[in-house]
Amino acid sequence: MCVHIAIPEPTGSDPGYNLRSLPAYLVALRSAGATPILVPLHERQDRVARLLAGVQGILLPGSRFDVDPQRYGEDPIPECGEADPARTAVDELLLQDAFSLHKPVLAICHGTQSLNVWLNGTLVQDLKSPVNHRPGRDVVEAHQVRIAPGSRLAGLVPQSYAADPAVNSSHHQAIRVAGDGLLVSAVSTEDGGVEAVELDSREHFVLGVQWHPERTYTQSAFSRAIFAAFVQAAVVWQPRRIQESVAPA
Repeated sequence: MCVHIAIPEPTGSDPGYNLRSLPAYLVALRSAGATPILVPLHERQDRVARLLAGVQGILLPGSRFDVDPQRYGEDPIPECGEADPARTAVDELLLQDAFSLHKPVLAICHGTQSLNVWLNGTLVQDLKSPVNHRPGRDVVEAHQVRIAPGSRLAGLVPQSYAADPAVNSSHHQAIRVAGDGLLVSAVSTEDGGVEAVELDSREHFVLGVQWHPERTYTQSAFSRAIFAAFVQAAVVWQPRRIQESVAPA
């Protein structure tokens, strides 16, 4: 079966960022056996809906923009970056489709924050931590994460890995309060910050990681396992009746 995964453009107003960041996601998806379906951010909703009708999973990538704090009931602080309304609108369409039909979701960095806020969670607008969470794209192991035993994520860590695997890092915001139905499945070993969340459901694959496994796909068996599990969930996905699904209020 040819599995199609929808992935939105990372930003709606920075083509340079898109050109730099998008290829790694596409390569990782193809390497894991999926066909990426790029979703333009300035397309009409009905055309996006037609694209989504032919996909079996949703990948929400990173972005250089921040989530608008007003979406989780806060005023922006000076350190909070500008929002990207076009990306927000498409993320919401993709998440509604995924939760209505039980499609697997893999969210990365900004995508994880977007998922969390869509599920009524909140964010730290600007991290104050002894950990450097923005050491640069070339740093493969920025800090370690402690993964919750028994979580979906824990089952993806290769046996050869240390108990607290090292990950890369490229963010200045993070999850403060996990959204409805989300479990915290990884935290930074040094500052306790949330590094991964997953839906409290064995039937619906929804995983969000704060780091960037697409950047370390070739070097890291853990990164490859994350993409492999996501694509496999898309392979076996069966549509769920909309009236059986639960979406955020």
